[in-house]
Amino acid sequence: MKNNRHGQAAVLEPAQIQKLFGEGLLSDRDKALFGVCLYTACRINEAVSLLAGDVYQGGKVRDEITLRKETTKGQQSTRTVPVCPELRAILEGYHSEKQYLFPGRHGRGHLNPKSASAILSEAFDRVGIDGASTHSFRRTTITHMHNSRVPIKHIQEISGHRTLSALQRYIDVTDEDKKRAIATLSFQ
Repeated sequence: MKNNRHGQAAVLEPAQIQKLFGEGLLSDRDKALFGVCLYTACRINEAVSLLAGDVYQGGKVRDEITLRKETTKGQQSTRTVPVCPELRAILEGYHSEKQYLFPGRHGRGHLNPKSASAILSEAFDRVGIDGASTHSFRRTTITHMHNSRVPIKHIQEISGHRTLSALQRYIDVTDEDKKRAIATLSFQ
């Protein structure tokens, strides 16, 4: 696994994701943090800035996670992302008693994105994944939804990209994808 030919963060394979969450991430907090990144296609800054109330209500996981306008890139608009069963299971195993879902050191503020990146880098090292970063979750989710034939406008609503051209840069195209595309051509 390495960065793609355009120098972007690697898109993770399902087996790598399973290994990362099974063996690489050691705490419920870390699994919750990167589960949010994976299952919502959010940026690491958006994930670490989540308030407990953006995810939980009355001690239970909400049906949607709220990514508040003031924490999104460009601060354009608040968006909500439905919680899938896999993310719900991860979040049910983690609770924060603090204001922020992922509190910073000594409970002040939220976890620093650089600290989150260092945690993830160590987890990737533990399971032997190279070329990946916090941004790999965003690229992986967007590419997976695209390959699953989710309409691009739906992906845009989830990812928060302002333009389709910005979103399309996240979609990874492999040599196998190109071969399958060409294999569809039959004019006889």
